[in-house]
Amino acid sequence: MAASYMTDEGYKKLVDEIQYLESVKRPEIIQQIAEARDKGDLSENAEYDAAKEAQGILESRIARLKALFSSARIIDQSKVTTDEVQIMSKITIKNVLNGQTMVYTIVPESEANVREGKLSVSTPIAQGLLGKKLGETAKVKVPSGIMEFQVVDISI
Repeated sequence: MAASYMTDEGYKKLVDEIQYLESVKRPEIIQQIAEARDKGDLSENAEYDAAKEAQGILESRIARLKALFSSARIIDQSKVTTDEVQIMSKITIKNVLNGQTMVYTIVPESEANVREGKLSVSTPIAQGLLGKKLGETAKVKVPSGIMEFQVVDISI
């Protein structure tokens, strides 16, 4: 699995979620399975089937999170500069075609949330802007064609 980059905050959230799933949710499901098993014939026990399915989904989620955890690399935010666009940069860009400006923070994939202005580093726009300096323009291939963005501001 390739390294996944995350902030210290994202890393802590990941650790907290794994601990919650293992220490709270797993025992709850084990209890549900035990209660369903006590009701008798397992071949026609819908509660038992549902609890076993929930257990499989939970164990799968825990395994995925642990894999992410094992490949996680923490981003040292103290090394983020405003010289060029990089992961964890807060950028203001202008669409050259229509003049519209947008503000995004380029974040690791696991922390992306467009509604909050957090753009995944793996998106075409972020990829096109990485390494650009203030005033430079990036031509970005998007599904609708080629878009051109000018870097108006870079901050942290």
